[in-house]
Amino acid sequence: MKKLDTYEEDILAASEKGELKSTSPSKENLAKFKAAASATFTKDKRINIRLSSPDLMDIQARALEEGIPYQTFIASVLHKYASGRLIEKPSSLTSRPKRRTG
Repeated sequence: MKKLDTYEEDILAASEKGELKSTSPSKENLAKFKAAASATFTKDKRINIRLSSPDLMDIQARALEEGIPYQTFIASVLHKYASGRLIEKPSSLTSRPKRRTG
């Protein structure tokens, strides 16, 4: 399990103290949530992409860190980038030397 950040620790502590109450979404909100989930998880297009072996190995290692299949990881990264929500965080893996260009 990943280490919790301060916000997550606060939520966990409040839950353990019984300070949180479960609520049900309204029918309207539930319909919106279902539509958003369907739009997010429906994969109706296929692409092919060529990557260098070292880049693919790095992607697979990052996916392993996250505990998800690498193709799911790639789709998630692309979705976050396209929706403007991609936040890069440093990997705990040892980085390989940068390639020379030119």
